[in-house]
Amino acid sequence: MNDLPEFFQKEVLDKSRQKPVLVDFWAPWCGPCRVLGPTLEKLARESKGKWRLVKVNTDRHPELSMRYGVRGIPAVKLFVDGEVRGEFVGALPEPAIRRWLDEHLPAAAA
Repeated sequence: MNDLPEFFQKEVLDKSRQKPVLVDFWAPWCGPCRVLGPTLEKLARESKGKWRLVKVNTDRHPELSMRYGVRGIPAVKLFVDGEVRGEFVGALPEPAIRRWLDEHLPAAAA
């Protein structure tokens, strides 16, 4: 059907048809990724299931980085109905991420 890894098809594209999926493209050697990751995990817990977080290790899945135009990490992309609806690059502070989520999440998930 397509060349996407099965986990990405199921856990991101398919699930994003039910609720928004925030994908964190990261790598273990990336300092800013280690700063951003816990913040995103905290916000995902606080959302109480209104949206979900999926982490993609770019070292293990370079094909996903290429397919979705990831040029720098951390890169965060919001998927809704199988499509990217918003994105940012870099380790933003928590208040900036909250504003970004408010602007980009569909109203029902905000």
